[in-house]
Amino acid sequence: MPRGRYSLHDPHDHTLLAEEHFHCAPGPSGWRYVSQLTTPSGDHAGSVDLALDDLGRPIRLELHAGGWQVRGAALDGVTWVRTDPTGTHAIEGTVRAHAFTGTSPAFLVATARLLRLTPSSSATRVRLVAFTDPVLAPRTVDQSWALIAREAHATDNAPLIVDEYQVTALDTGERHTVHISGDVVLAAPGIELEHLDSPPSVFT
Repeated sequence: MPRGRYSLHDPHDHTLLAEEHFHCAPGPSGWRYVSQLTTPSGDHAGSVDLALDDLGRPIRLELHAGGWQVRGAALDGVTWVRTDPTGTHAIEGTVRAHAFTGTSPAFLVATARLLRLTPSSSATRVRLVAFTDPVLAPRTVDQSWALIAREAHATDNAPLIVDEYQVTALDTGERHTVHISGDVVLAAPGIELEHLDSPPSVFT
């Protein structure tokens, strides 16, 4: 069960936005990721609870940020309920999309798990519902994912398999690179792995 800490930065000016303390693990029915976010000053900033089934589909998502809450799951595409800080208004949404995304590294692992690309695969298009900070506003995005390299890096224990993905935003054409090992993001725009207690899990 990997435990660790990511730092989340503005991808443009590299301002530190938050730290995300996480633990995650595969299980008999899929994979689960749980985290707590803190501001640079140490105040609580939100949380992420994401569970996937064995095919990589989101069976439960719960996000908290700025007093807002989102609960979602894969149902007729993806469905969610977004509740305002007062708890008096809840708005439901449904989009014909494959999964969710957001600022948490969990969503990069989830998308990679859903697509299950190989180095010989062609680029694959995926539609996601992104919940944007700081109020978890939903936005539908289309991306293209390609696994462009898979390398084994020697460690004191077993070799560490690192996948390098090229992710393209189809609305702007902007491209970036994501490095993932198992269920841990090693590097991505705006994301740095600061600490890891144990090696990434290996998906079968």
